[in-house]
Amino acid sequence: MEIKKGPVSQFLETNFLHFNAATVVDAAKGYDAHLTAGGKMLISLAGAMSTAELGISLAEMIRQGKVDIISCTGANLEEDVMNLVAHSHYKRIPNYRDLTPQDELELLLNKYNRVTDTCIPEEEAFRKIQHHIEKIWKDAQAKGERYFPHEYMYKLLLSGVLENDYEIDPKNSWVLAAAERNLPIVVPGWEDSTMGNIFASYVIKGELQASTVKNGIEYMVWLADFYEKNAIGQGIGFFQIGGGIAGDFSMCVAPMLEQDLEKENILKWRYYCQITDSTTSYGSYSGCIPNEKITWGKLDVDTPSYVIESDATIVAPLIFAWVLGK
Repeated sequence: MEIKKGPVSQFLETNFLHFNAATVVDAAKGYDAHLTAGGKMLISLAGAMSTAELGISLAEMIRQGKVDIISCTGANLEEDVMNLVAHSHYKRIPNYRDLTPQDELELLLNKYNRVTDTCIPEEEAFRKIQHHIEKIWKDAQAKGERYFPHEYMYKLLLSGVLENDYEIDPKNSWVLAAAERNLPIVVPGWEDSTMGNIFASYVIKGELQASTVKNGIEYMVWLADFYEKNAIGQGIGFFQIGGGIAGDFSMCVAPMLEQDLEKENILKWRYYCQITDSTTSYGSYSGCIPNEKITWGKLDVDTPSYVIESDATIVAPLIFAWVLGK
């Protein structure tokens, strides 16, 4: 029996009737239908969605079993935890479009790193985590153990050492929700993140070995096994926020299994939605339409596909609200 939707969903269905707005509702209904039919869902996070506090809605999606795997950048992995422990020290700059180069330099000198209208405090965010994660890295190396980047972050959160430093309601941290559920995560290009840079600095100084953190190829090998085991029945859907490596890394696992490993009967992704404000253009991955992905063996000819040309910080929480019945 269909559960009655709440006021947010009712508002969407009443008012979001055309153009991008209508696609938002169509994509939300498609997400619902895919899960109801028994399918699984991957969500990919590009950009700075954690600093945009997507965890407020994404964490609940994880807790309610509406997400089965996440592919994200190293920045999104760490910035959710940074917000968890340093939220009160963040600095918002509503007039960020008016900043001069000198204004930007002053932010840097005051140890603020700006993400659009929000500045992350280096000392309170990066360094607070660094002290604890360094110990976890070094303890693992001493034991001859190796883990993926997200597994180290899970160890950090589940150890409880940060609990006294929480500055937001922990129910709004999507990484904490994922750790508690042991949700699968892949983090392609983790080196391109603050924690990745910090880890590399220890390798350069000779304090850690690069092999202590499992790499991107190992993530792909793991993902291939996960996909083959779970892309059955209704298969796996792909909900993509933005473009870039977080999306493309995971999406190409389907054609890799079929074309490079020459496996038969591999299901392609069985639902696809991308939220992007990138204009469709030649040579632009972030702006390419779903049909182009058919030619790469990523989507099938009958995969329900949606492109929402809008701001994910506005659209994603609305779709999540629909899926959660709010």
